[in-house]
Amino acid sequence: MKMYKLLGADGKEYLSETPGTLGGNSKDKIYGRLNCGTANATIKRYPGVYEQHRVFFADEKTALAVGFRPCGNCLRKQFREYMDDPQKYREKFGL
Repeated sequence: MKMYKLLGADGKEYLSETPGTLGGNSKDKIYGRLNCGTANATIKRYPGVYEQHRVFFADEKTALAVGFRPCGNCLRKQFREYMDDPQKYREKFGL
């Protein structure tokens, strides 16, 4: 059975039978869709570098709980809402 390494709300990695729904960059504290054009372009441009900071999340609430913010490219609507009032955005998820 294939296992996937995800980052939990406590900031620790754990193994899951279910793949993550979002990808993130632990250095920049940004999360986005797995098919994000910005992330994929960076991976292609700098092979082996971006992947060192790549993390995966089960859902948006978990990413926010660990202190990440939405991507300004692939999650533009969420990014704008988050940037207008980060605490209010987090409260939507019970954080």
